[in-house]
Amino acid sequence: MTGTADVGVDKDSDESAAAVPSAPGSGGEGRPEPGPTPEVSLIKDRTIKTPAPVKTPEQPGPPPAETTGAPAPAAPAAPPGEPEPPDEAPHLDVDEPLLAARAHRPSDLIRFLAGVLGIVAVFVLAGIATSTTTGIEQDIASNAPHFSAVFSTITGLLSSVAVLAVPLAFAVERLIKRDGLRVADGVLASVLAYGVSLGIDWWVAEGASDHIRDALTQLPLDSTGTLTDPVHGYLAPVIAYMTAVGMSSRPRWRVALWVVVVFSGVTELLGGYTTPLSLLLTVLTGWSVAYGTLYAIGSPNIRPTGQHLMIGLRKVGFTPAGAMRAPDAPGGTRRYQVTQQGGPPLDVHIIDREQQASGFFYRAWRRLRLRSVAVRRSPQSLRQALEQEALIAYAAAASGARAPQLVATSELGPDAAILVYENVEGRTLDELADEEVTDPVMASIWQSVTALHERRIAHRRLTGESLLVVDGRTGCLVNLSGGDIAATDLTLRIDVAQLLTTFALRIGPERAVATANAVLGAERVAQALPLLQPVGMSRSTRVDLAKLTKERKAAARARALEQVAAGERTQEQAEEDIAAAGEDLLSRIRGQILQIAPEAPMAPAKLERLKPKSLIMVIALTFAAYLALTTIKPAQLKLSQMNWAWAAAALLAAAFSYVAAAMSLTGFVPEKLPFRRTVAAQLAGSFVKLVAPAAIGGIALNTRYLQKAGIRSGQAVASVGASQLAGLAGHLLLLFSFGLITGSQTNGDLSASRAVIIGVLTAAVLALVVAAVAPLRRFVLGRLRSLFFGVVPRMLDLMQTPSKLVTGFGGILLLTLSFTACLDFSVQAFGGDVSFSAVAVVFLTANAAGSAIPTPGGIGPVEVALIGALTVADVSPAVATPAVFLYRALTFWLPVLPGWISYNVLQRRNAL
Repeated sequence: MTGTADVGVDKDSDESAAAVPSAPGSGGEGRPEPGPTPEVSLIKDRTIKTPAPVKTPEQPGPPPAETTGAPAPAAPAAPPGEPEPPDEAPHLDVDEPLLAARAHRPSDLIRFLAGVLGIVAVFVLAGIATSTTTGIEQDIASNAPHFSAVFSTITGLLSSVAVLAVPLAFAVERLIKRDGLRVADGVLASVLAYGVSLGIDWWVAEGASDHIRDALTQLPLDSTGTLTDPVHGYLAPVIAYMTAVGMSSRPRWRVALWVVVVFSGVTELLGGYTTPLSLLLTVLTGWSVAYGTLYAIGSPNIRPTGQHLMIGLRKVGFTPAGAMRAPDAPGGTRRYQVTQQGGPPLDVHIIDREQQASGFFYRAWRRLRLRSVAVRRSPQSLRQALEQEALIAYAAAASGARAPQLVATSELGPDAAILVYENVEGRTLDELADEEVTDPVMASIWQSVTALHERRIAHRRLTGESLLVVDGRTGCLVNLSGGDIAATDLTLRIDVAQLLTTFALRIGPERAVATANAVLGAERVAQALPLLQPVGMSRSTRVDLAKLTKERKAAARARALEQVAAGERTQEQAEEDIAAAGEDLLSRIRGQILQIAPEAPMAPAKLERLKPKSLIMVIALTFAAYLALTTIKPAQLKLSQMNWAWAAAALLAAAFSYVAAAMSLTGFVPEKLPFRRTVAAQLAGSFVKLVAPAAIGGIALNTRYLQKAGIRSGQAVASVGASQLAGLAGHLLLLFSFGLITGSQTNGDLSASRAVIIGVLTAAVLALVVAAVAPLRRFVLGRLRSLFFGVVPRMLDLMQTPSKLVTGFGGILLLTLSFTACLDFSVQAFGGDVSFSAVAVVFLTANAAGSAIPTPGGIGPVEVALIGALTVADVSPAVATPAVFLYRALTFWLPVLPGWISYNVLQRRNAL
């Protein structure tokens, strides 16, 4: 279906600026020059239609006239004396999907977050800098009488009128420009700003501290007792309205607004109706609400479409006949394949501010994490982006590398620019079948990369989508916009490592390294070995590497299961196959490089400035400090009523739990582990609990510890799994046993034992339900199959060493008894009287119930469950509450600092 779209827009609006760019040398800014405007249509099918009959150089008659004042190389102007072209313009077809009516700009989100942080900073400043804020208010109050009453009255009247007149005039101007949608956005933002202002006023009046209230409010000089508002209910909506309507591209209106805001603020200050922090809070509130609204509902999309592109191409001298949207280039750059009336096809790239803003947070994280040499600096402005890509394209052409030729550049209004390349027909590496990735194709690409590197040009995006194969034989480099000029040696070596990985993902590391060695030589290939790190690769390459490793492991595990079941392979041989399949691709590439260059440097290059684990550690410590300050309260511990002897016994029991945990782990590992280091690893787990649920964090840390101890990944997981399975069985057995003991000790009251029996029966019913429901049965059987493949064979190996089993199961028993003793001693420390078996039932049930909620370390649910369970066990709340807080302090909070020290020491010794 073909529909004709009118491209005539208001010449002073943003849309016209994007639609009709200024012609080179015309001196105009977004103002079209006289001349015919081509009719542009938007079609849905993927076929570029032949344009309506037009005059070509072979046909008689004058060529079509251009709308630019400069000579047009592709379509020369009519000779002198020839009549001017007719008013009818050729019909131009544009095949592209419709752009969204609204766009959610990351820049709006960034401004909103900055405004929120500013509001928080104002409240913090109001709460801590009381002397400064009070002094400023007193200085203003003392100087206010120096201004005459007549002056204050006149300024107050003018500011009141201006605050209403400027937004009204701006709305009228926008409506005249047929921009009513923006006006509606502004009205919505102003209403929301007014609501937020009322909310802040209510909170300051009812819930804020006296310091904040004093800093944001005051008694007016002529008032009898009513405090001023913390946020001005009329000024914040005005700021939100003007910001949401979009005044950033209209400097005159922006200046008018801030003159009004400053004028009104000074008037309010001199009249004693506000404070400096209140004015700042008002501005930040209106600003934040405006950008939050714009990001939530989206801003009107003014990105240039294919229609605007066709007009822009005609203005720079081309004769487009039709255009088709092509897949986007990396970074979100839009591409169009354009056919001309009498010239070769073109590949046109559009860069705009929306595309530049996309991926901001990812780029910010990469810049924070990696050293500056390992990450490319993004251009700060649209003009810089245009110049950078043009410079890279021209430099690549001069180097002799095979790359599309850049033939023209132009701005497409104030918010976009175009780069016109010659169209090169071919298929990307991602589109080729594996058998089509031949050695000549790879050698051709390596030769182009070598030509770039000889001129110190880095591509930086050598992924499959940037490698174009022409005629099935020759490689061509595209997507050069992310490259670097005058690149360092490290940047060029990253290019080699990236291209090696790209080829290895398709045809394996052997051929990839061999082809690179044939073109570059062993020395240059060896220099890339330290750069073969996932962190230095592109995002798509990292995803592909992780996917490949996961698929290889899954396939090897499935094959090993079949072979073991058929008796073709032993369990040990199957585990070796799985471990070999789990070797990542980068390690295999390194092995191939070392075969051709044994002297290649092995130490990885330091690309990271900040490692994720360091960031996690900082966050964990901050989180721990916050939780400790907010949850541990001396009043709840009741230290004055505590028996210090019982507390010391509870501390010893808590400390012994780490020895028991080390025994429970070493008992399920046939290999010999250093016991002290294993105890230190369990102590380090107390720090990991801060950022992960207790069970998950402990499993991950123990698995990592066993792998660093030289145990293969599959066996490490199986050992930890066996320990967890045995711990679950021991937990249920102890719960059942202590439940029966508790019931027999209560003079025939079998409530506790009945509860245990009910729990067992409930588990049996659940097992029957799982067996009856087919999807659940398949899920559980699949899990059990994997379990029997790893855990059960590990247990069979352990049965050959009875001492290991005694150590493992003994550690599980001692671990439970240690925690139970710690809780029992904590209850005794505050005068509680309850049997040890009852405390054991309380610990085993409440701790499991609280840990089921996946909060870091079980903070919150564990305390609530333990206090509730002790209360049910006839322990008074006055004793149960401080006892549980003492127990949690000894088993969770106190080991955090020693755990952090152990974690760092083990990392430095490469044990974690």
